[in-house]
Amino acid sequence: MDFEQLYTTYFRKVYGFALSLSRNAHMAEEITQETFYRVLRNPDAFEGRSSVDTYLCSIAHHQYVSMLRRQKHIDFRTDTAQLSAPGGMEEALADRDTARQLYLLLHRLEEPYKEVFTLRTLGELPFAQIGALFQKGDGWARVIYYRAKQKIQEMLQEEAT
Repeated sequence: MDFEQLYTTYFRKVYGFALSLSRNAHMAEEITQETFYRVLRNPDAFEGRSSVDTYLCSIAHHQYVSMLRRQKHIDFRTDTAQLSAPGGMEEALADRDTARQLYLLLHRLEEPYKEVFTLRTLGELPFAQIGALFQKGDGWARVIYYRAKQKIQEMLQEEAT
């Protein structure tokens, strides 16, 4: 199977797997791209001891773990995260149900609020770096983050009523 056919056949499966791990579309895209890049760079590494999709998902899993180590990313499934509440975003999540609720709320946010909030809260990036990623200043990143917190608080209040 040539690379183009491999990519076409398995892209969705690898991307879906990466998305289920990372729960972040941007991160899943990066993981998927890096996975196929590694296969392209070393096409003879596959030894046939498993299925092709298992092999590709194994590479994707290794990429995900590497990204977590580099970014010190907080995993919703096992770690604590920050959640907006009437008392402030800085209150720590106490349980998985609250983390799941935040995850669902984040997916309802539009861009750039979702990404800025995620980069700040989960990626722990400083506002200056976030602003630079969007080719804006740190003040812009602060405003977007504050607005994202407000939107999450509003969604939480709507769900509570």
